[in-house]
Amino acid sequence: MRHRAGRSAAVGLAALVLIVAGCTQGEKKPTSDFKESDGKAAAQRWVTEEFTPSTLSKDQQLAEMDWFIKAAAPYRGMQINVVSETITTHEYESQTLAKAFTEITGIKIKHDLIQEGDVIEKLQTQIQGNQNIYDAYVNDSDLIGTHSRGNYVFPLSDYMAGEGKNVTSPTLDLDDFIGISFTTGPDKKIYQLPDQQFANLYWFRYDWFTDPKIKKQFKDAYGYDLGVPVNWAAYEDIADFFTNKVNGNGTMDGKKVYGHMDYGRKDPSLGWRFTDAWLSMAGNGDPGIPNGLPVDEWGIRVENCRPVGSSVTRGGDVNGPASVYALQKYVDWLKKYAPREAAGMNFSEAGPVPAQGNIAQQIFWYTSFTADMTKPGLPVVNSDGTPKWRIAPSPHGAYWKQGNKLGYQDAGSWTLLRNTPQDRRAAAWLYAQFVTSKSVSLKKSIKGLTFIRDSDIRSDYFSDNSKKYGGLIEFYASPARKQWTPTGTNVPDYPKLAQLWWQNVATAVTGETTAQQSMDNLAKQQDEILARLERRGYGGNCAPKLNPERPAQYWFDQPGAPAPKLADERGKPETLDYDKLIATWKSGN
Repeated sequence: MRHRAGRSAAVGLAALVLIVAGCTQGEKKPTSDFKESDGKAAAQRWVTEEFTPSTLSKDQQLAEMDWFIKAAAPYRGMQINVVSETITTHEYESQTLAKAFTEITGIKIKHDLIQEGDVIEKLQTQIQGNQNIYDAYVNDSDLIGTHSRGNYVFPLSDYMAGEGKNVTSPTLDLDDFIGISFTTGPDKKIYQLPDQQFANLYWFRYDWFTDPKIKKQFKDAYGYDLGVPVNWAAYEDIADFFTNKVNGNGTMDGKKVYGHMDYGRKDPSLGWRFTDAWLSMAGNGDPGIPNGLPVDEWGIRVENCRPVGSSVTRGGDVNGPASVYALQKYVDWLKKYAPREAAGMNFSEAGPVPAQGNIAQQIFWYTSFTADMTKPGLPVVNSDGTPKWRIAPSPHGAYWKQGNKLGYQDAGSWTLLRNTPQDRRAAAWLYAQFVTSKSVSLKKSIKGLTFIRDSDIRSDYFSDNSKKYGGLIEFYASPARKQWTPTGTNVPDYPKLAQLWWQNVATAVTGETTAQQSMDNLAKQQDEILARLERRGYGGNCAPKLNPERPAQYWFDQPGAPAPKLADERGKPETLDYDKLIATWKSGN
């Protein structure tokens, strides 16, 4: 499961001073007795036995493998070292695809799996010490604002057109990557190549929601139909219903159930519970995909790619009414509708709870749990192996506007550094393309359910097996997925800014501060970091340049975010029938 301690790393990448060494050829080239015929025989075997199903024909796969064999010739016998966090997708790469790549190309691969915090630490050490530790890194695209402002990452757009032209696959097909906009900087250059990605969505017990007796109880109590909540008002009613009212006492089959699940322990994972787009789900910031402009889902305003403020008094929205509302709802729901122990849990402890069978819905559920939620014998899985649950778009808050992002997608992406020796960088880039190639990506998607290619999502395999995944395939095949995006380019030093969030959210959970005080503190601290980056000129033409402070009312009077406080922060509850929702997705609406 996901380990994101690195998102709260104490030292921001932006704080590092890098003197980039000139490209070198690395160590003396090792000798190898590997023959092209060996690679062709291995390719034939791997394509036949492992890389199936695929969106390519077998002949197309072998042609793609043939290109890798030829392109790898100058680097045979080398051992390349790469690193990623420990999730199922990367385990498949490390244990299976690395072996295949070695047998097909003659390049040895050591693919380390470590916690995400350690990935970021190694990345920082390599930049700071200007010494090559790993030849390529898979790290979150959330760092795009940091990477694009530094001079330590080799932009892939530049690399593919120049130094890496001869090792860039003609079948890479960047347009097929559903997350390529996430890894594109303000300069329109691609900095990273997506390797795996997953979203946070709404999760619910489809079997309960479609039970006629339960539906009647809900309608009698609230006056409208039980269904997928479109807005937070409906989510709140459903949470109240299952926690307190279903069957007269909040029980199903004699067991206590809950209408909400979350976590609240003071822990780094509490920070990305919020930075992973909770505020945008409430409606802060401006419309814009992949991130709001000029104010993004972190509440940071940019002007011509320059961050100019987080606080409302500088035109930001971190402590605006929408953000305060978002935090207050989170605290209220945690205390009123979730199991009592949830407030003391972190992400990894809370993640498995819905699979235990006593949770009716969860507004903020990572699809990386899908494989674990479909295991035979679980209380949430039918005897035929199909899930009793479904996933759908998360409901939005009262401040949300059409065109706003509605949730978060994580995109772990291949990143090349300038201080990696040229030949090692080339060989690592070949491996990065291999594990994302059309020849292997469908099988990798089946193993890890972390889709990166549109062609895989629309493959016959997932069309034929969609019932196994509770709506995941339908979501990814729908236009709706475009409203789920990672942190964007407005955030100029992700590690340093991200650590502020959990520290300030935690005091609201414990009651030490009000929601308004927590967000005021967060906005002030973010602006202090932006001011430090401004003094250093970090990011050149995209360096922060804080707006002077003005009365909040000045900004409330301007179009867009920050929006003034609504007189009615609840609105009319609205639900949708899940099966009708799926039908609209399939029709392309």
